[in-house]
Amino acid sequence: MISIAPFINHLLAQEPWARDTLLPHAGKIACIDVQVMQLRLKVAADGLLEGAEPTATPNVTIRVKPEDLPLMAQQREKAFSFVKIEGDADFANTISDLSQNLRWEAESDLSKLFGDIAAARLVGGARYMVKAAQETHQKLQENLAEYFLEENPMLVRPAEVTRFGTQMNKTRDDVERLMKRIEKMERMRG
Repeated sequence: MISIAPFINHLLAQEPWARDTLLPHAGKIACIDVQVMQLRLKVAADGLLEGAEPTATPNVTIRVKPEDLPLMAQQREKAFSFVKIEGDADFANTISDLSQNLRWEAESDLSKLFGDIAAARLVGGARYMVKAAQETHQKLQENLAEYFLEENPMLVRPAEVTRFGTQMNKTRDDVERLMKRIEKMERMRG
């Protein structure tokens, strides 16, 4: 299995404050459980991360549902609201803070490989593509909703559901009153 520790360590190496935040947790193990796989990382004495043995007991376990991963990626500031945490709360808070504040400076890394201008253009192009994909996704959602509400009504607007429920309640009450009248008329005849 591929470890993400080298990638995270690359980010930690660029941010001394992040390593300092992890230092008090040296020796602790975090397990990120995504149901289909588990990732165990141990905080080393220098504040960097290393892979932990799969059988090692974690100090904190962060359980994530795979279906929540896209939401977590879109809303990094709310990512930890989608998870279930078991174990060391202080260690979990440190991980949460790092997940929200640790950033990859892609342009800086790419400039070492391709030069400053090419790196700026690559990152700008990537940002444009992400923004275009998000806008396309939003427009597709809106068009599908309109189609299923207006042109091929498979969905119903909430106001229509409320109106229908109100009418059903009124009809039920009218039928009950009619049944009582019929019973009363039958008693009068009989």
